[in-house]
Amino acid sequence: MYGMLLESVQHFLQAEYGEDMWKEVIEMAGCKFTVFNTHQVYPDEIMSSIAKACESVTCQSYDNFMNFFGRCFVRYFSHFGYDETIKATGRYFTEFLESVDNIHIRFRLSYPKMKSPSMCVTHVDEKGCVLIYRSSRQGYIQYLVGQLQEISRTVFNLDLEVKILDVQLNEKGHGVNVKFRLNFDNKSYMEWNQKRLARIESQFSPVSCDLLLKLFPFGIMIDPNLNIAAVGQKLIDVSTGNKSMLGNQVSKHFRFRRPKGIDFSWTNALQLQSVMFELEFLRASTVVIEDTLKPAEETVVLKKDRPISPYQLRKDSNLGLKNILLRGQMRYIQEINLIIFLCSPLICDMEELPELGLYLTDLNPHGMSREMVMAGWQHNSKLELMFDKAEQRALELEANYELLDEWKCKGDELLYSMIPKTVADRLRHGASSLSTCESFDAVTIMFCELVGFSSETVQDAMDVVSSMNAVFSCFDALMDKFHVYKVETVGQIYMAVSGAPEKTKEHAKNVCDFSLSLIKNVKELLMPSGGGVEVKIGIHSGPSVAGVVGIKVPRYCFFGDTVNTASRMQSSSVPGMVHISLGTKILLPEDDYVIQSRGLIMLKGKGDVETFFIFEKEEKN
Repeated sequence: MYGMLLESVQHFLQAEYGEDMWKEVIEMAGCKFTVFNTHQVYPDEIMSSIAKACESVTCQSYDNFMNFFGRCFVRYFSHFGYDETIKATGRYFTEFLESVDNIHIRFRLSYPKMKSPSMCVTHVDEKGCVLIYRSSRQGYIQYLVGQLQEISRTVFNLDLEVKILDVQLNEKGHGVNVKFRLNFDNKSYMEWNQKRLARIESQFSPVSCDLLLKLFPFGIMIDPNLNIAAVGQKLIDVSTGNKSMLGNQVSKHFRFRRPKGIDFSWTNALQLQSVMFELEFLRASTVVIEDTLKPAEETVVLKKDRPISPYQLRKDSNLGLKNILLRGQMRYIQEINLIIFLCSPLICDMEELPELGLYLTDLNPHGMSREMVMAGWQHNSKLELMFDKAEQRALELEANYELLDEWKCKGDELLYSMIPKTVADRLRHGASSLSTCESFDAVTIMFCELVGFSSETVQDAMDVVSSMNAVFSCFDALMDKFHVYKVETVGQIYMAVSGAPEKTKEHAKNVCDFSLSLIKNVKELLMPSGGGVEVKIGIHSGPSVAGVVGIKVPRYCFFGDTVNTASRMQSSSVPGMVHISLGTKILLPEDDYVIQSRGLIMLKGKGDVETFFIFEKEEKN
């Protein structure tokens, strides 16, 4: 079933019983859907499962809830304007009941997978009527009753009493046939109908069958044994391999398509005279059909000794041999005891005419068939133009999306160069800048200063910029390898950290490995200016606080005494050496490095402190 039916159930259960009850019901029903889409198809058993769950949660019965769901659906689809279709169907409730199947056919354009039930009125009197209901679903009898009661009350202002006269399950166990007695005030309809019949009888005389078949050149006359008594001239003209259809069973030349869920029989044709029928005229002479007419989805056909579906047969037909779909009304002619199928071929546009072997002159001149074909052809041309434009816009949109992704990646790269990815993602999700401030118990901070620039090797500012860019680009390329985060560059000083924002126990080792690699790579680096450059590196470990600072150019900055001490270690270092503090030395595995004591060094604001130089083992050996 379509989601609109389940949407109505959810809406009114939540409105009348509350959100908590709805959550309990869908959990008990085992429904994995929390939201239903109007045009999406869902399993049929969902609604019955919800009704059973409601029965368990409340004191009301399953039938009461299914009746409630039916009334809710009528209220719900009124919000979409579908109640206007019911109001426009006829003046009286009986006319609506006779036209329900036609309404379903009209809505198949919007809901092509709809499994609509079939309903027909078999008896009408002043106190109501008898309604036959056929459905492929079981357990929805009270759902239909609720719909009828709500429509009769809100649209036709009638009090409806429904009695179930008979219930029969289909032979295969799927579906049900129900006979209802509907009691309501039907006097107005009966009076109107009698006046209409009297007016027709008094003004008109009977017409001949020949004239009727001339007016409907695709019409078919059928006797009580379902044999073809007469056919329209155009149907004979377009037949191939079927020169004589008279006296043959209808099933030999036609396939029953609609109404769904019933067999084509004399009784059904009499009872459903107000319902639109569809028969498919079979053109291929190699087709062998069963003797009885069945709905299209159950019919098996053979073509060249291989079974194919009736839909595939229409697709595989040669030019001028495609099956013709006829739609119209079955009317009983009492004087000759025949049923005439007053129909016209269903044609989408002029391009389909050659496939059917038809021309515009073959269509009813007095009807709207020709106008509909021409209008459909013109509308298709407009649609093709619209589709071409839509396709072009879709291609442009796709290209724009690719460009958007490209620029988004560039924007992400720029953002992550200023702010760590984990912190930037938090800001994107609405976190404030203050919430990014965090205290770290242990980090290792490195300051690196470029030295060696002089007037002899750097002639102007552009040479300085080029040289610094070459060195810092080399530094940036090594960061990810050693899990170090670049904090900032100020002038000729490069600041990096490990242990924040992603915490790690090996922060001291990461920074020292990174620093030793910098020393090595700088020596091998060729400056754009042609000269050389050296670096002074200072490292210190300790607690720190970090967070995003700034609005227009936000930066992830570090604060605390650890930052100041690391800066002093750098300023007191020696070119080409990695200068570390005692706090960093304690955190390093001594077996991995050669650590040389530098003795006591005077650091501004710290006094005399013991510091160390660190080397790679291979280099010292």
